[in-house]
Amino acid sequence: MLAVRGLTKSYAGPRPRTVFSDVDLELAAGEYVAVMGESGIGKSTLLNLIAGLDSADRGSIALDGTELTTMNDDALTVLRRHRLGFVFQAFHILPYLSVAQNVGLPLSLLGGDGGESSRRVAAMLSEVGLGERGASMPRELSGGELQRVAIARALIHGPSLVLADEPTGNLDPESAGQVLRLLRERIKANGAAGILATHSRVAAETADRILVLTQAGLRKPAPV
Repeated sequence: MLAVRGLTKSYAGPRPRTVFSDVDLELAAGEYVAVMGESGIGKSTLLNLIAGLDSADRGSIALDGTELTTMNDDALTVLRRHRLGFVFQAFHILPYLSVAQNVGLPLSLLGGDGGESSRRVAAMLSEVGLGERGASMPRELSGGELQRVAIARALIHGPSLVLADEPTGNLDPESAGQVLRLLRERIKANGAAGILATHSRVAAETADRILVLTQAGLRKPAPV
């Protein structure tokens, strides 16, 4: 489903540096993988490259057989709207929209039918345990609830691939555990593939397998 080959990223400037080189990753539909690494190693950069939000120095990224590295910005925007879902550490919930409106944003961007979109939003909110909170405003929700809204928004349009960047970094341990279980369950239930970028071994262990990002690429973690 996702095939990354020889991905290399560096930054020029007064102090040029290589973020990582020769990253290889294969991900099947329904598979959930954790990418671990220390802060600053390039986990977010890797997700941005896979999403087409940044460009690599060399290497290839193919999603369902479509090569992303040769696509222009407009084509990448369309691909992201249809086939990718994002969950961030900072939630990125729009404060002036209701919970239901936030979750329905991807459908609005795709020009979905109003009635059908409303039904899908209501069903998704029920699936993440927020069925009674659609009319609530973000300021009325806890951090854990906001991240559940973000998960619902990431999955509402049925993406092929979900990218989660430190999604529990701002949550207390109990809320983090709930969100991690929900993220895994919903990715699996929707038949999507998922990549969880995290520095937390506890979070990573909720995935099917764990990889560690280094400057020399991805490797299996050392035995604990």
